[in-house]
Amino acid sequence: MEPRSTEPFDTKDGLFSKAMSYRIGPLPLPMYLAIALIVVFAALNKRLPNDLIGGLSVMMMAGFLLGDIGGKIPVFKHIGGAAILCLFVPSALVGYNMLDPEAHAALITTMKTANVQYLFIACLVVGSILGMRHKVLVQGFIRMFVPLLVGTLGAVVAGVSVASLFGYDPKYAFFYIIIPIIGGGIGEGILPLSIAYSEILGKGQAEIVATLIPAALIGNVVAILSSGFLKWLGERRPEFSGNGNLVRDGDDKELLAKQQEAPINVSLMGAGLLITCGFFILGTLLAPVLGIPGPILMIIGAALIKVTRLIPASMELGAHQMYKFMTNNLTFAILVGLGTLFVPWNQMMDSLTPAYFVICAVTVLSMILSGFAVGLWMKMYPVESAIVTACHSGLGGTGDVAILTASNRMELMPFAQISTRVGGAAMIVLATILMKLLH
Repeated sequence: MEPRSTEPFDTKDGLFSKAMSYRIGPLPLPMYLAIALIVVFAALNKRLPNDLIGGLSVMMMAGFLLGDIGGKIPVFKHIGGAAILCLFVPSALVGYNMLDPEAHAALITTMKTANVQYLFIACLVVGSILGMRHKVLVQGFIRMFVPLLVGTLGAVVAGVSVASLFGYDPKYAFFYIIIPIIGGGIGEGILPLSIAYSEILGKGQAEIVATLIPAALIGNVVAILSSGFLKWLGERRPEFSGNGNLVRDGDDKELLAKQQEAPINVSLMGAGLLITCGFFILGTLLAPVLGIPGPILMIIGAALIKVTRLIPASMELGAHQMYKFMTNNLTFAILVGLGTLFVPWNQMMDSLTPAYFVICAVTVLSMILSGFAVGLWMKMYPVESAIVTACHSGLGGTGDVAILTASNRMELMPFAQISTRVGGAAMIVLATILMKLLH
């Protein structure tokens, strides 16, 4: 007779093992359901903590579920479905008065009183910049500078021109439609940008975020669809395609070589968290002196430290590992919080007109066409040049993944990250300075 299992449940066979093999986010289904029931019953009985614990519980449970659903729907998953659901479903629930009041109160405390999104933004911005390989950052930016510059100029000129034809104020189109598209995504772009706009204009951040987010989402979808078309074009016209190589003589292969991931070091992560907080506080400290919003100074400071190599590589690694922890575990949760409190449903729906869609599409397509033309002119493959330029309108790292997946060019990720992170950060800084000068 075989000995009985000492495990509390026999997970080798049966329904339980099947349930445990299915996951919602990182959690096995039974564990997710158990915690979700606890949170729901606490809210219904008015026992949900009105603090960071209660708010994070609601945000993470909803984020894991909506992100999982959005990441599994065919076609929808390739156009940022997870992010779209995490933003729009909570916004709709609030708009139609269907969100539990206790959960809503906990989210307000977490997002507005504790300002957890500020910590998230700081970890994303500082960790992503410090985590880039120095050689990729410097040499990759040199190679991408012309396509990025020409593509950005093309996007701005075309977007403003078409917006003017539809009766939009050119200034409004630049700051509220074009910049969100090429600003580097939501976490690393729109959030710091909305804080800067809010400080300069004296308006509420929620109102500004609701105005900026639709353009970023539409631009990301257009970039993904265009990337799929570029893949098809490369197959039909092989002379235009490098099959993943950007430069025709192949000397980009060294930059594209995969870097071995260092093992997680919790001590370094703690150091990285403190470093991240230090950058954010430094920006807050210098903002009144320099007249530039703190989050923008944080971006500039992180870039300068990375380029000049003023801190040890181990500390950069700690900040990068903290960035990875935040993106892997809290991205969808933060989007749920944003959708609930910073994306007014009715205001957002009113902005989504046919003309608005056309302006966003023309902005992205002009940027991609400019990248393609530069690729023909310089010693680059135009398909790859256009795809990397398209990443300038991606929703951060997840947008880059979606764009490169659609084109089957994942090996271009280092260049895509430069296009998104460095290009996006540059546009956020530029837009903030211009907004301050023109306001």
